[in-house]
Amino acid sequence: MARKLAAGNWKMNGDLALVDGLATLAGNQSTDAPQIVICPPHTLLAQAAKACENSAVEIGGQDCRAEAKGAYTGDIAASMIAETGATHVIVGHSERRDGHHETNPDIRAKAQAAWAAGLTAILCIGESEAEREGSDTLTIIADQLQASLPDNATAENTVIAYEPIWAIGTGKVPTLAQIIETHDMLRAELTARLGDEGAKITLLYGGSVKPTNAAEIFQAENVNGALVGGASLKPTDFQPIIDALAAS
Repeated sequence: MARKLAAGNWKMNGDLALVDGLATLAGNQSTDAPQIVICPPHTLLAQAAKACENSAVEIGGQDCRAEAKGAYTGDIAASMIAETGATHVIVGHSERRDGHHETNPDIRAKAQAAWAAGLTAILCIGESEAEREGSDTLTIIADQLQASLPDNATAENTVIAYEPIWAIGTGKVPTLAQIIETHDMLRAELTARLGDEGAKITLLYGGSVKPTNAAEIFQAENVNGALVGGASLKPTDFQPIIDALAAS
């Protein structure tokens, strides 16, 4: 059975004051809380990991370079992220695919780099609004999964996050039926490719997840959690989502 996970992506937001709130978030968790991962900007990774030390909250990076080291000004290696105390890293977010022109092979290489550094890769996939309106949406998403996901993925080293690009930060959310259809397809693809291991990989939904809609989204059998953007910045907004996941 796949693990439940509530992940937060702070994107290019946050400061030391916001990191202090992580201790509050960690202190609010019960013993039956789902796994929680917060991904702040790289400048805050070490401080966030220290604030959450020995707590229910883990820390992740938002991106990594595929290469282990070299002349890549401004980039960060997966091993550097791991050295801060982080346990996860997001790869393939649509904002990286679009704004930085990252391809499926790029994402595949980054996921492998994450594994080599001992990190769990949160691998993102998702379609544009034009692709959603087309008749081959599921094929597009399945092809993206196939090309981005390296061989030998396991439930320990990989999480898949489905984020329809048109729903990220827009307030638009797919219908529950659309989410169920997509996640069921992803589970079938993973199981066909990876067998029992594919059945255990955590599947997250992301895209305008809020306290007001989380419980409904988590009704879907193959939605094992969420990758949350803006609502993860404040414990008061993120905690209801965590609670909804725990109750699902």
